[in-house]
Amino acid sequence: MSDTTTTPDSRRIFIDKQSPKVYHALIQTSEAVRATAADAGLDRSLVELVNLRVSQINGCAYCLSVHTKAALRAGETTQRLGVLAAWRDTELFTPRERAALALAEATTDPTNATAQEIAYDTARQVLTDDEISAVIWVAVTINAFNRVSIMSRHPVRPAPGQ
Repeated sequence: MSDTTTTPDSRRIFIDKQSPKVYHALIQTSEAVRATAADAGLDRSLVELVNLRVSQINGCAYCLSVHTKAALRAGETTQRLGVLAAWRDTELFTPRERAALALAEATTDPTNATAQEIAYDTARQVLTDDEISAVIWVAVTINAFNRVSIMSRHPVRPAPGQ
């Protein structure tokens, strides 16, 4: 194992560094998904909410750190980010956002067929076919990044000045 591909505890490898061609392909997929989401009319804030909710479900600290910063840059509020895990219990999210979050959750845990059908039916009421497809692709892609970061144990370091 080389120093550039191992984690600080040396028990895990950074698979993105160990297999850079594969990781680069995932980055290209992410870029295509970002463009697809924008073309479908999904704003960056909604995409980041999906990224964060999926990362919460998966427990990916690294992706939570990255996408919290991105959500704030996209105009999200700390209040909405703080209650995102309990989005169903608030009135802070629009019907479109709620539909996207439910669809993202169903994509992340596809074993609950009933929840998946409910999420899809709800999404069909407020999202276009292009938006539904884009939300699912965003969820699929962040799920992949979550697994890369979790299995690699990508570290979350304090921001400068903290």
